[in-house]
Amino acid sequence: MNLENHSVTQNELARIGDGSIAYLRRMSSDDIRAKFPAAQAIQPGLKLWALFSADGTPLAVSDDRTSILASASANELQTVSIH
Repeated sequence: MNLENHSVTQNELARIGDGSIAYLRRMSSDDIRAKFPAAQAIQPGLKLWALFSADGTPLAVSDDRTSILASASANELQTVSIH
């Protein structure tokens, strides 16, 4: 198979690492409120860390990167950073 011309669908990409990989992303509190329906009480204008499953499902949010990484580790998730 020639992988040079192989494209990955959005669904295939979302399933990569499903259940074992999560991504860490620095976000504004405004963006987090849009992604995390339960986070509406978060103060606007903050920079926070968010943890998402490989398929984009929001898992956790914190102002402390270390606590997000600890949460991922406690749930046996390998984390990657998104810029």
